[in-house]
Amino acid sequence: MTPKIIAFYLPQFHPIPENNEWWGMGFTEWHNVAKARPLFRGHLQPNLPGELGFYDLRLNQTRLDQAALAKEYGVHGFCYWHYWFAGKRLLETPAESMLIEKAPDFPFCLAWANESWSGVWHGAPKKILIEQSYPEGDPERHYEVLRRFFKDKRYIKHKGSPMFYIYRPRLIPSDSRYIEKLRELAKADGFPNLYIVGTWSPNPSGQFQSTVELNIDAAVITNITGRDSLSKSQLYYSAFEKIMYLNKTGIRLKKVRYIDAIEPMLPDLTRFSFPAYNCVVSNWDNTPRSGSRGTVLVGSNPELFQVAMNKAIKNTQKIHKNENQFIFLKSWNEWAEGNYVEPDQVNGRGYLEAIRSAMVLELKKNKL
Repeated sequence: MTPKIIAFYLPQFHPIPENNEWWGMGFTEWHNVAKARPLFRGHLQPNLPGELGFYDLRLNQTRLDQAALAKEYGVHGFCYWHYWFAGKRLLETPAESMLIEKAPDFPFCLAWANESWSGVWHGAPKKILIEQSYPEGDPERHYEVLRRFFKDKRYIKHKGSPMFYIYRPRLIPSDSRYIEKLRELAKADGFPNLYIVGTWSPNPSGQFQSTVELNIDAAVITNITGRDSLSKSQLYYSAFEKIMYLNKTGIRLKKVRYIDAIEPMLPDLTRFSFPAYNCVVSNWDNTPRSGSRGTVLVGSNPELFQVAMNKAIKNTQKIHKNENQFIFLKSWNEWAEGNYVEPDQVNGRGYLEAIRSAMVLELKKNKL
């Protein structure tokens, strides 16, 4: 069975009133992308879009072009970031337009980015723009929005249950029964259940020992640190390295070679005591947002990305075998974090070609 690649999709490429107020009129993620500058020798910035240009996601043609490219090169579907703050939605236009217009005809699911928005990426970490909360009655209000997407025939499901991604599952108060209520509402709607996956990362706030304790079904292992996720010394060494780097350079910028990050990024999934999926990161460079406080995976290119894709496919088939096989891709279009596979001005369609090459190789193996 060939794995299904699900790419995270950022909707931050159209203006909204809130961003106009916080960052200036007409602000979109393109502002961060275009103003980026190199911070060290060999640092490629700005990374600028290729054939799709500085698009506006309010335009139907842009969304159609994106889906056509994704389908052509082997991406199964998009996972749209979904922003819900106790009844307040942000950046919902691309997903809503896709739902209402029934286009593009391309599989999708939703990922709830359930954390407060702050000014951390703009030099104001203590400035809370909008706070995430979980008040009484919120699961019911939230589900009324979600169900419209879940019932769409394009929605990605696992054994009939809609896949719903939660970015920070540990942030949801256990006594709120939030996830239990979402599951109950889905069952009342005729679904077998919800298939809930969440991010597992090696930092203290991202780790957990059991999916059961969080009432989720699986974890997506996300690691760009360049160190083994399950190493007991992971946190100590990361903190020590950061201190040493600060003392020597006077800036916070952290660099990790992409080739060194592949192995820890894509661990053998049998090492985890709960159902888990790999998350392939095409690259990482969030300096357009965070400047010298950022992290850069140095030396990423389509050839190494294909190595990572091949490893993720092998890991996935080893553990998931005859079940639905998913590989998460971070991301389709996170331009200001450097993790995108859309065409750019340096590599063209190179990252997309890497996905197709990895998938073609896998298909050939399956036929042997």
